[in-house]
Amino acid sequence: MPLTASPPLRRLIRFDRNELAGAFGDLGTDLPLIIGVIAASGMDSASVLVMFGLMQVFSGLWYGLPMPVQPLKAFAALVIAQKIPGRVIYGGGLAIGVSMLVLAATGLIDALARLVPKPVIRGIQFGLALQLATLALKDYVPADGLGGYALAAAAFTATVALLGNRRWPAALVVIALGVIYALIFKLDLATAQKAFAFHGPSWHTPSRADILTGAVLLALPQIPLSLGNSILATKQVLHDHFPERHITVRQISFTYALMNLVNPFLGGFPVCHGSGGLAGHYAFGARTGGSVVLYGGLFLVLGLFFSQGFAQVVQIFPLPVLGVLLLFEALTLAALLRDIAGTRADLLVALLVGLLCAGLPYGYLVGLVVGTTIYYAMRRGWVGIGK
Repeated sequence: MPLTASPPLRRLIRFDRNELAGAFGDLGTDLPLIIGVIAASGMDSASVLVMFGLMQVFSGLWYGLPMPVQPLKAFAALVIAQKIPGRVIYGGGLAIGVSMLVLAATGLIDALARLVPKPVIRGIQFGLALQLATLALKDYVPADGLGGYALAAAAFTATVALLGNRRWPAALVVIALGVIYALIFKLDLATAQKAFAFHGPSWHTPSRADILTGAVLLALPQIPLSLGNSILATKQVLHDHFPERHITVRQISFTYALMNLVNPFLGGFPVCHGSGGLAGHYAFGARTGGSVVLYGGLFLVLGLFFSQGFAQVVQIFPLPVLGVLLLFEALTLAALLRDIAGTRADLLVALLVGLLCAGLPYGYLVGLVVGTTIYYAMRRGWVGIGK
């Protein structure tokens, strides 16, 4: 089995209103994490944004599918909580890139994919859905008070009415509502003018000490989440929505590795693929890599021309709108449980795994191990739950 996908230039890349709508399907997840890590780590915002945009473009062209790139979530959480400096982040990114390359090159990732059953993967997706929905409802929707609640209600209603509409894509209407709200209540032309300046990424060479420190502090906590969500669950969502495309876990691991072998040297934050991002792009209309290329273009523009005041510029866009987008991304992931709902044992395993993933420290590792163990114990009759 080859490590790479088919030549990217042969893939269908469309740029239409549905691909543009789908491009916003993962914005609610990515934007707050990027803002948080730049503020906490002191990383150069131009480098982070430009490289994040370039990785999106790479992924969209490589796969020809709405296969977006996301910041590594465990990395981001640790960086924000502990204010880990950029040099350690670059070292950790290089360490996880090497780790994923080893898993892909040796075929170990294939063995893991054969071992972990589908109900456990669905549980990992359900756990991520719970986390995203909690973030949307707890932090984003209430962010602007009564006006924000009204905006969120309007955006939610528009999404319900238009979801799946190829002529009037829901995400474009929701984004338009957010832009109108920002123009009326939040726009500060002076801030936008001060932010405008051209900047490119800067070169970094991670030291051996930073690679070792980053591997222990950042890469080790990230690997279970990456194995569960970024690789196994992403492969399952690809199979759900694009069964004609036989993309393997080894291919996903290879591009994951490749991005993180490049990112640290140009000041980028470590990234992965993700089932939530793929589900979000698809839910809002994307069917080709065009949505991911457009999404990457947004971050390239922000990084090259507005990185000087990035944190101030993005505050113009209302969080309640991002909350609605994030909520529907979560609902799309949770809805994937329906294909195992007819089997009580599989559904219970998936629900248990989801609760473990969402509720515990290192929950994705715990859910992966516990769920797989229980699944095989039930198959062998060691554990019984009835019909």
